[in-house]
Amino acid sequence: MYTSLIFSLLLLVLSAMAWFAPVLSAQAQSLEFTPADMLGWEQKSFAGNTDYQLVLDPQLQQPVVRAQSRGAASGLFYEQRIDLDATPWLSWRWRVERFPAVTDERVKAGDDFAVRVYVVVRDGWTRLSSKAISYVWAQQAGVGQRWPNPFAGDKAMMLALRNQEDGGGWVTEKRNLKADLRRLFGKEFRYIDAVAIMTDADNGKGTAIGYYADLVFTRE
Repeated sequence: MYTSLIFSLLLLVLSAMAWFAPVLSAQAQSLEFTPADMLGWEQKSFAGNTDYQLVLDPQLQQPVVRAQSRGAASGLFYEQRIDLDATPWLSWRWRVERFPAVTDERVKAGDDFAVRVYVVVRDGWTRLSSKAISYVWAQQAGVGQRWPNPFAGDKAMMLALRNQEDGGGWVTEKRNLKADLRRLFGKEFRYIDAVAIMTDADNGKGTAIGYYADLVFTRE
């Protein structure tokens, strides 16, 4: 499969999954995924298989997802229509052991990341109308920098939450998804339709290693 199609196919897969997804009740207070839960999400391969394993992290003293990509790109996907009026906040923990060997993450040849977290929304009545935010731990991009994905354009916006200057140790992120979607796409979204994690190094043909811990949707 041509690597230039990977992100477009990612959107297609996620939007297809989300099309008939159930809705998380507006009365729900939280939705939590442990590393074991995340490892059980469906893996979709786009250019070989990233190796996802459950390992014990010596610092956190708990199981985490270890992801190692050797020139590959595959992600773990969960489909659920989640009501952001009920749980607009998404938090997770991640760290980087090895950044992929790329020099410019904003071009197709450099679109590799040790850790990514996606949220996807359906913005219309077709499967190709989906939009996505890809939260990334970048290398060169400045913290807070955003840019259209080089494969999918402004349908998939990249947002750098960390970069190489932050080192690679465990960090907790917390994002208001409603606010981020409004800021990046200029409109209000009540629901997201899917969430995913992915570690990839297919474009640069190198190696990337990252880790993910608990991922939680909350009211505040």
